[in-house]
Amino acid sequence: MTSMAPGRTKPDLSFLLDRTSHVLRTRMTAALAEIGLTPRMHCVLVHALEEERTQIQLAEIGDMDKTTMVVTVDALERAGLAERRPSSKDRRARIIAVTEEGARVAARSQEIADGVHAAALDSLPADEREVLVRALTTLAEGHLGTPVESPLPARRVRQRTK
Repeated sequence: MTSMAPGRTKPDLSFLLDRTSHVLRTRMTAALAEIGLTPRMHCVLVHALEEERTQIQLAEIGDMDKTTMVVTVDALERAGLAERRPSSKDRRARIIAVTEEGARVAARSQEIADGVHAAALDSLPADEREVLVRALTTLAEGHLGTPVESPLPARRVRQRTK
């Protein structure tokens, strides 16, 4: 019996990006868990240290909804790593301030994140590392830089069998 499936004319870029992104996230999650952080907690700490930012601004940077952001900041507060404070720029706004301990943890978590990224890149031949990063940066800043509105939600990671 002949297959009626259409033949693929291009590599399955969606699968390749989804799969590698998913596995990278699992590795990052496992590595940061060793110091009691999640990737979201790491994101909030690092970006809150860069400059005074509100919870809403940090949620946008980390691509988090409001509920997820509240849960993340609550966890950081419980751990003594960050606290909500009034903004020095807008008395109606509250910022996320990183504590001294939070700054120490953020420095360590950045080392861990850099290590996870380095391990992924080091798995490639040396001459392909910079090419991959440059190509992904070009896509992220260009053609794939802005999500398209759709009446149907985009699915997350899918598994592929060979």
